[in-house]
Amino acid sequence: MGQKVLLSEKEINIILHRLACQLLENHLDFKETVLIGIQPRGIFVAKRLTQILREEYGVTRIQTGYLDITFYRDDFRRGDRVLEANKTDIDFLVEDKKVVLIDDVLYTGRSIRAALTAMQSFGRPKEIELLTLIDRRFSRHLPIQPNYRGRQVDAINDERVKVMWEENEGEDVVYLVNG
Repeated sequence: MGQKVLLSEKEINIILHRLACQLLENHLDFKETVLIGIQPRGIFVAKRLTQILREEYGVTRIQTGYLDITFYRDDFRRGDRVLEANKTDIDFLVEDKKVVLIDDVLYTGRSIRAALTAMQSFGRPKEIELLTLIDRRFSRHLPIQPNYRGRQVDAINDERVKVMWEENEGEDVVYLVNG
């Protein structure tokens, strides 16, 4: 099984800063906007973006939450392994808010569909946008496209994208893995 580095730590950092600038450009003070990281891997992107917006751009009133989609997935009862739920941590309503859903990799679109369903428990948003670090654009099963993307990747056949975070795996790097 071979792997190739798609993004180094420096490139990830540059992309996160660009995405933060794009969010700032479209949402200014974030009074009407909330960020929601999709568990388990989208939370790392959401936390980093929130940190950049607060520390480098002075956005003080930004609400960030984390959404577990385990029991909303269409493959919930399929397969041999038991799915383990993560924690949903949203202490605000999304009613009439602009919601930015955040995930690390957009692949088939099924996780985003599950997130849209799970989010209904927290109110009806005014608008929903999608931000992903990696967009695997030729792998979609559903008609879902990101509003903000860090990098497009054309992974084929049995290739997969593996995102590693300092907080979880000890390094910031994105690999394209064969096999």
